[in-house]
Amino acid sequence: MADLPGHMRACLDSGKLAFLAILVSGGIVLQILACALYNNWWPMLTVITYVLLPMPLLFFAGSDSSAMFSESDSSWVNATKFLTGASAVGSIAIPAILKHAGVIGWGALTMELSSFFVFVMAIMCYIRTNDDSGYSML
Repeated sequence: MADLPGHMRACLDSGKLAFLAILVSGGIVLQILACALYNNWWPMLTVITYVLLPMPLLFFAGSDSSAMFSESDSSWVNATKFLTGASAVGSIAIPAILKHAGVIGWGALTMELSSFFVFVMAIMCYIRTNDDSGYSML
């Protein structure tokens, strides 16, 4: 990709941004449809975990994002990894617990979990590195 002209590279970067916007919008639509179609707004509890998920990264990791993907001796980075993982597990656990308790049905559970996986796919597309140019989108 290094041999492409600047205007082509900008167009491809705009396409990546548009793809990420479509993914996040699709996740939000699935989240809302899981509630609206079944006339039960309890699945919106997972929005709390979606809001809490990036907070440890913002507060404790700082600008050193490379520490998140490697072994670290810093207790702050380890606490960040733990809190982020706990929030991610909560994003799956809340709909599963609601289904187990009989509060939501199978359709709402399926839409909630698919919304979560669409969000995860958007995050993975965002943080992946481009090997040709050696930069990270994060």
